[in-house]
Amino acid sequence: MRKTINVSNQGATLDTGRRNFLKLSGVGLAIAGLTLVGCNDDDMIIGGNNGNVFDLGKGDVGVLNYAYALEQLEADFYTKVVNNFYSGISSVEKELFTDLYHHEVIHRDFFKAAIGGAAPNSILPTLEFQYPNVNFSDRNSVLATAKALEDTGVAAYNGAGKYITNADYLVIAGKIVSVEARHASAIRNLINPGSADFSGDDVIDANGLDLAKEPKDIVMAAGGFIKTPFTWKERNIG
Repeated sequence: MRKTINVSNQGATLDTGRRNFLKLSGVGLAIAGLTLVGCNDDDMIIGGNNGNVFDLGKGDVGVLNYAYALEQLEADFYTKVVNNFYSGISSVEKELFTDLYHHEVIHRDFFKAAIGGAAPNSILPTLEFQYPNVNFSDRNSVLATAKALEDTGVAAYNGAGKYITNADYLVIAGKIVSVEARHASAIRNLINPGSADFSGDDVIDANGLDLAKEPKDIVMAAGGFIKTPFTWKERNIG
């Protein structure tokens, strides 16, 4: 039996209970797309608040900060989901979302520690997020947003891997992206149980490979969720 979990956005210990991703009743997919922000390809300012602007940096530190920003977003989203589950949620769905919460918090904290060890003065601060188009009380809205975030996360890691020069970081990124892909598949099965949506052409190309997207495209897509301003100079990556 799964023990009671005191959920926090500051850290978590991964529960070792059985993962039980069962087929659930059908649900229609509500549209909850990511918001785009306008910026040029070379020097972007992300986030909607005024104040000091943090630069993600360059080289491996820039890529790590980029991944850290995305993992902060996912951890924050799932924290909100598990702290106030939508009405009518099943026990299986609660278990799945709690597992996803734990994973994303661990991913987030890994990048924080990695950057803190490599360049402690260059670590991205804790970001503040907003969800203007998400209704956390509505199952369809939560699932649609989770699907968008997980699909985006997989494409982000696939696109950024070629810019990592430290082999140890690359190995860890490969292990994390495989978990993100499992998340994406589980969410798609909640939305459309028993389907082959996990292999749709919106995420898998004609060669049977996951889609990969460049950091500038991912940052533009996720920027609508991010309130804390930071800059992104694509020329600093690679």
